[in-house]
Amino acid sequence: MIFITAKFRVRPEHADRWPEIARDFTEATRAEPGCLWYDWSRSLDDPNEYVLVEAFRDDDAGAAHVGSEHFRTAQRELPQYLAETPRIVNAKVDQDGWSELGELAVE
Repeated sequence: MIFITAKFRVRPEHADRWPEIARDFTEATRAEPGCLWYDWSRSLDDPNEYVLVEAFRDDDAGAAHVGSEHFRTAQRELPQYLAETPRIVNAKVDQDGWSELGELAVE
């Protein structure tokens, strides 16, 4: 799978509304057949930063995402709410979902 983590620094005046601002893009992405997950979290250290954790089945699914109309719409509409260009880590991982964190096993 393609595993991606990205950090979005949102302008302070838009930070509380970011989930609403990104909702259409989030829902459209989650509906893609190759999307495994697409989850936002707000940083505990910086209330203006959101962390996106996303995964796509394979290269074809990733390409379909980047080539989608909702992706192009997000490219046009979302930057006005951002304080800086998002930062990203993108990696191919040889698995198809989450693994258990054995060091913290719950019995």
